[in-house]
Amino acid sequence: MCGIVAATAMGDIVPLLINGLKALEYRGYDSAGLAVLSEQQLRRLRAQGKVSQLEALQQATPLVAPIGIAHTRWATHGIPSERNAHPHASRDRVSVVHNGIIENHAPLRQQLVADGYEFQSDTDTEVIAHLIEQQQAQGLDLLTAVQRTVARLEGAFALAVLSAREPTRVIGARRGSPLVLGLGDGEGNYLASDVYALLGRTRRFIYLEEGDIAALDIDSVQVFDSAGTAVERPVKTTTLHSGTVDKGGYRHFMLKEIHEQTQAVADTLEGRIHNGAVLTEIFGVHARELLSSTKAVRIIACGSSHHAALVARYWIESLAGIPCFAEIASEYRYRDVAQVDGTLFVTVSQSGETSDTLAALRHSAGRGYLSRLAICNVPESSLVRESELVLMTRAGPEIGVASTKAFVTQLVALALLALELGRARGIDQTRYTRLVAELQHLPTALAEALALDGQIENLAETLVAKNHALFLGRGVHFPIAMEGALKLKEISYIHAEAYPAGELKHGPLALVDESMPVVAVAPNDQLVEKLLSNIEEVRARGGEMYVFADANVAANLDQQSGHVMALPPSGFLTSPIIFTVPLQLLAYHVAVLKGTDVDQPRNLAKSVTVE
Repeated sequence: MCGIVAATAMGDIVPLLINGLKALEYRGYDSAGLAVLSEQQLRRLRAQGKVSQLEALQQATPLVAPIGIAHTRWATHGIPSERNAHPHASRDRVSVVHNGIIENHAPLRQQLVADGYEFQSDTDTEVIAHLIEQQQAQGLDLLTAVQRTVARLEGAFALAVLSAREPTRVIGARRGSPLVLGLGDGEGNYLASDVYALLGRTRRFIYLEEGDIAALDIDSVQVFDSAGTAVERPVKTTTLHSGTVDKGGYRHFMLKEIHEQTQAVADTLEGRIHNGAVLTEIFGVHARELLSSTKAVRIIACGSSHHAALVARYWIESLAGIPCFAEIASEYRYRDVAQVDGTLFVTVSQSGETSDTLAALRHSAGRGYLSRLAICNVPESSLVRESELVLMTRAGPEIGVASTKAFVTQLVALALLALELGRARGIDQTRYTRLVAELQHLPTALAEALALDGQIENLAETLVAKNHALFLGRGVHFPIAMEGALKLKEISYIHAEAYPAGELKHGPLALVDESMPVVAVAPNDQLVEKLLSNIEEVRARGGEMYVFADANVAANLDQQSGHVMALPPSGFLTSPIIFTVPLQLLAYHVAVLKGTDVDQPRNLAKSVTVE
């Protein structure tokens, strides 16, 4: 959730720290702060609110230093406030920034209070600073002090640590939360939660592995594994550049990322289809044999990724004729699962560092799964490294907290999986060929859907004053209705719920009156007549309808049906993906009209790395 930046370098690193936090602000924006060592003195600046507040504070009371750590926070322990903002310090000698949760912080706090340490915050993080200072007070160097402290911590974390006793060194540690080293070729070295924070300084990175601890000096880095053994980790050169994370002329990252979906889908399909067939080996060297042996699929995900998994359940069961279970990651590992022999375990995550999804993957080890496949957007993520099979989504950086192009490319990846499972189980060749061609046409159809942006912006004006909304879908489009409701509530703060349209008469219809907008997804499929009947049930009770319909369906709807938006014709695999776009745009334009913070909605963060 939170964002970490740290550096030890020649010259002033404070501008790097602040710019790095701006690049990571999607990870948390309740408060921000930095700590530096200047002339062996520890100095801190902290502010409640966004990084801009910290930047204003720095301009008013400038700090200049060659070494420092910085943090942008998503609150877990303690309310958003300057008091609880990171970095935290111990006796003006040690300072720490922390991403994650320390589960045993309460007993550690009690011990430290008994030892004479005073706490200045309500956070779990402060215990780390005091523990390290206590170790150093006993004569230990900073690296050893951090190693011994980390051994006492329970939970998930990424850390960056400064000590006035060693004024040229930064120590980083990771367990359960991502941390990457940036190599500065003799001019300094850097540490961050994500490469985006460091692209202005370097494109060469080391991705720390689970349990690693790193020592950064100006001209060298050392990495130690969880046993304390010095190890060599590979250096990766990224193709990203600092311009990757700008808005490109759009008002918000979210709008930019919605419009990038055409290219993101094309990139996800590129090189994966040849001569009218999906290349099975895109999932891994042994994928053909594994998919032929697959008798069931269990998909694990959170949030929007879970909605993608629900869509895939319809696809896989229809095309392959095998059971498919779509599960919320935070629930999966806390229940007794009835295992089916030959089950493929699939995880879906944009970041590959989602705490609950990673925990589910680790929980699956040794439980008899046929293999484990990760569908992910970040090549060096923990999810990718710890899975046997991988399919990258190629969405590119997604900065807006509300997922758009990451979700759509997950659907494309899952469609490829469904097709290959179907082929392994003997799907009709004519149907298979038609569906592959349908996928290949998807970028063009998405461009047509995006062309409706102006009309949807006008439509949003009729919805902006509402306090509630119902979303309806049937079959494979019910999860898309769920995703549309999620987008609206995430960024506009309008309460929205989604239902299978057939469930209206079993309760939700009681909510329908002239003040309740009802958004319906109306593809041209075998359930459309039933959906139109459900729309009539809403109309009969005075509800205001917003119908996103396949062009062939829209042509037959009269003006009494409410607000009708015609989408390009689509099929079984592409229709859920195409219908996602207008729902994203509707949520976006309503949020803009309401004046909410579209890219950084309240109480949310992009990468959920705590349970």
